[in-house]
Amino acid sequence: MRPVDSDKIFSPDPGQVEPAYAQEPVVIMEKAGLKYPTGNRRSLENLQSRVFNLFRKGRQKKYFWALDQIDFRGYAGDIVGVIGRNGAGKSTFCRLIANVLKPDSGRVHVNGKVSALLALGTGFNYQLSGRDNVYLNGMMLGFTRSQIDTIFDEIVDFSGIGRFINEPLKNYSIGMRARLAFSIGAMIEPEVLILDEALSAGDIAFAEKAGRKLQEVIRNSKIVIVVTHNLEFVEKYCTKALWIDQGKVREYGDPLKIVQAYRGPYKDRKPIPTIELLRPRNVISEQVVVNVEKLGISFPVHDRTGQERKKKSFWPLKQVDFKVKKGDVVGIVGRNGAGKTTLCRVLSGILKPDKGHVFVDGETTALLSFGTGFNIQLTGRENILLNGLMLGMSRKQLTHLSKDIIDFSELGSIIDQPVKQYSSGMLAKLGFSIAATIKPDIFIIDEALNAGDISFYKKASDKIQELLEEAKAVIVVTHSMPFVNQVCNRGLWLENGVIEFDGQARQAVSAYVNHMRQNR
Repeated sequence: MRPVDSDKIFSPDPGQVEPAYAQEPVVIMEKAGLKYPTGNRRSLENLQSRVFNLFRKGRQKKYFWALDQIDFRGYAGDIVGVIGRNGAGKSTFCRLIANVLKPDSGRVHVNGKVSALLALGTGFNYQLSGRDNVYLNGMMLGFTRSQIDTIFDEIVDFSGIGRFINEPLKNYSIGMRARLAFSIGAMIEPEVLILDEALSAGDIAFAEKAGRKLQEVIRNSKIVIVVTHNLEFVEKYCTKALWIDQGKVREYGDPLKIVQAYRGPYKDRKPIPTIELLRPRNVISEQVVVNVEKLGISFPVHDRTGQERKKKSFWPLKQVDFKVKKGDVVGIVGRNGAGKTTLCRVLSGILKPDKGHVFVDGETTALLSFGTGFNIQLTGRENILLNGLMLGMSRKQLTHLSKDIIDFSELGSIIDQPVKQYSSGMLAKLGFSIAATIKPDIFIIDEALNAGDISFYKKASDKIQELLEEAKAVIVVTHSMPFVNQVCNRGLWLENGVIEFDGQARQAVSAYVNHMRQNR
């Protein structure tokens, strides 16, 4: 289903002819460019070296252009899907439109009020409840409390958060935060809505629900710009696609044609690999490395004021039983709020069981979200050191491994930029690169691959195969069903805190997908 009849919108060359329904563009970029300084390797220098470099004469700053000579026009009625590899410049593109960044060259003009969701949970206070965060974000966007009152129930209903709306955000999974953030942004009906990777952590049903909502939003808004790695979403729900590659516009126009070009070879560049992955050729032994028996976790239930209700609790996990053997690559699937993140937190030792018990044989490294443990004011290079030290490695070991981590992340000169300038995909790549290089006994990945591009999925799967030569097991929570099908040998489907299926990966995915289709 397409939101508008594409034959009425696109001429044979949509990049050359303006749409008939809009003469004045809402967003204009003319030769826009933005540059970042490079070469700030502070984490590997001592104080004496920094002072020396500060006063060294003749030193010139080096820059790289995150966006270069961008020409773009977006019209009222457009839903523009922005695609490209991690680090291509998509998030910078959004930040220019949102006026978070100013261009170093050219100009950017936006005719309308902008609501920008530039990362999962931007502007959220994790100590406050979901309810409080709805009001906090709404008022930050210029709405009064009474205006938010009128749409509050609609926001909560669309998000599907339910009873969690009165719980602190720190108890939410990545997917739940994504659903709430999208619901706030979509329900306030801004003139210009920007969503940067805001759909990456959503489950199958929510992606479709969000697509249909955007079609409604566009009737009252002027334009919606969506950055996503979900190419099917772009084909199905967007009226146009913008492909950004290495800071430049490759193509702009018909989503079907541009997604096809993005997937295939393009002139002098190599084709983006399709996800044709092989399962790790690991030998599954009989040694049990994770044993979960009758696991139960309870959270206190809060009222609208944030106070705990006496003798009331919610069980996100109940009577969970499963074992992981040495050599297993386990994919955990399920809708947002099913209990997947809570399970990962228990396995990594962050949460203690209220019932049952959990046995884990060995050290775990848990990558529990985009950029967990990162200090956004520090550079990527400094965060490698910070995260490594937190995981028990010595500075000498980290100095030795840092080059491998940076090479694997493919961040290049961006590694010396503050992490606050990174996109969700770049954070995912760096986080995975740090955790995987450390080579833990048991590697737990909770939705941290969802913002990665196709080529990163391929690298991540190859790395997981390497890890299994030394690691005992890998546990992955993801909404990428192809990844589970083609990389994992085991699949667990969680639904409402209970394991609905435990068996072969393809069978688990099939059971979950069929259930979601039948309960739309």
